[in-house]
Amino acid sequence: MLQEPTMMTIFTTLRPIRPARNILCASLLLLVGCTSYIPRENSYLPLVGHPGDDTIKLVTVPLPVIASSPNEGVTTGALVAFLAHNRQDEVTTLLAPQVTYNNTFGATVSLYGAYYPSADRNIEFNLSRSGRVNHDYELRIRDTSQMDRKLELNGLIFKLTDGSSRFFGFNAKSPQQMETNYANDELGYNISAGYRIGRHYQITIGDRYRDVEIRSGAFTTLPDIKDKFSSATVPGIDGFTTHSLRVSLSYSTLDNRDTPTYGGYARISFEPTMKDIGGEGNYRHYEVEAKGYIPLSNARYISVFRLMYNQTLGKDVPFLEQSILGGENTLRGYGRSRFIDNSFLLCNLEERIRLFRWEVFGVTADWEVAPFIDLGAVMEALNKADGSNFEFNPGIGFRAIVRPNIIGRVDLGVGKDGPAVFVGLGYPF
Repeated sequence: MLQEPTMMTIFTTLRPIRPARNILCASLLLLVGCTSYIPRENSYLPLVGHPGDDTIKLVTVPLPVIASSPNEGVTTGALVAFLAHNRQDEVTTLLAPQVTYNNTFGATVSLYGAYYPSADRNIEFNLSRSGRVNHDYELRIRDTSQMDRKLELNGLIFKLTDGSSRFFGFNAKSPQQMETNYANDELGYNISAGYRIGRHYQITIGDRYRDVEIRSGAFTTLPDIKDKFSSATVPGIDGFTTHSLRVSLSYSTLDNRDTPTYGGYARISFEPTMKDIGGEGNYRHYEVEAKGYIPLSNARYISVFRLMYNQTLGKDVPFLEQSILGGENTLRGYGRSRFIDNSFLLCNLEERIRLFRWEVFGVTADWEVAPFIDLGAVMEALNKADGSNFEFNPGIGFRAIVRPNIIGRVDLGVGKDGPAVFVGLGYPF
């Protein structure tokens, strides 16, 4: 649902361009990057570096932005990344103002920020506004410092409009010819509290609110969703409100939450939405997920897998609340929300290969290549799964990792609708 801003990535899109010219431009921009050391009292930003440091190491890196995705199309522009470090040379503050242009949405101005005052706390925000339709305002907070680090608190509030959204109909056979466009205008929050039991288990209780209006999209070359579908066949097409509680039990032996190199993770979740607490209807989400990380050759090679099953039960469930596949974190050969039905089954396989470790402007980054396979399908129920409905999406990813908490990535996947490219922050799983 929420998209991270384009960050710290340079790549060639599928649209023909002039490679030599772009490499030259990127090189010239990188040459003007710099590392500086400034006294804390001279810093004009309130949250920079570490509060205990007298001097702040600030790395400034300008980068071009060249991105392409199935729903939005090609976007170009530029950003400047400001990275402040602590005494251990870890990034504690990241600020990235960005200006981009897209033929459909016009100019977009955005500011992404992340603040890591300690290993137990982080704050992230994104402020973005386009010339046409789109906007995205988000604030995320995570704190694991309470109750002798046994309590984990997470919070997200957001307000967004995405004018590139697509709907093709329900089930795994929804044809590309039924593609429609709309804008989902959303306001909501997602909060949770998790308590660690022993070394590896955690029980989490959460609360989620989402108010959605369905408006006209930004792509006039596509039919509007309400031109081909009605509220009688697509619940939630006229907007909806969701308010649900959530309980989950997880097991983890991962060595790091954001950049794991070994270990396993398993989670089972139950989320009921009820009219009595303000939801659109009475329906339920069930989800099971398992992930594993197997390192070789001192973690230069990491084999990663994820298995996931999601089921939604109830009557007249809004279409954006059902089980959905497609996009940068599930089936990377398709655009977001390409397939929708009552359930989905998903398998992701990925081999993360560290090519080299490179220090640029005092920032040490691991550069990875990651060939992957995504395999998944939506269905009415698990017992009605049909092998012919499964989508097979091979692809390759490129990542830059500044440990322990920053990942920039580019993923290219191939599906039956053609290739898809995604650019963003964080691992896909």
